Amino acid sequence: MKRANNVLELIGATPIVRLSRVVEEGVAQVWGKLEAVNPSGSVKDRIALAMVEAAEEQGLLKPGGTIVEPTSGNTGIGLAMIAAYKGYKMIVTMFDTASRERRLQMQAYGADVVLTPAADGMRGAIDKAIELKNENPDYFL
Repeated sequence: MKRANNVLELIGATPIVRLSRVVEEGVAQVWGKLEAVNPSGSVKDRIALAMVEAAEEQGLLKPGGTIVEPTSGNTGIGLAMIAAYKGYKMIVTMFDTASRERRLQMQAYGADVVLTPAADGMRGAIDKAIELKNENPDYFL
């Protein structure tokens, strides 16, 4: 069993499994990577961590700062978990018909969820995130 000093060390260390019944024996080997085993259950934990670490290294995200992300779910979930661990405030913008379960998961990590009209689609969520960033220049978007 793998042991980690913190939850971030577990991101990306997901197992692979041979899918032996997908193709006929001897034709090829097919392997699947189980990204859902990431700590938040999101397939986007790896990219979320890379985004946060790059922002920290570039000085765009400072201790106690705020992350704003337009999302339909997975990236927001990964970012919310990482923000909670690292002590950042997290605001996600998403359209109001997006999955209730995803909204609740992000809120469970402490994220504020700002809903936009479904009729505006992802563009509405992006525009709202930009608006929040423009009102708060220290936010990381």
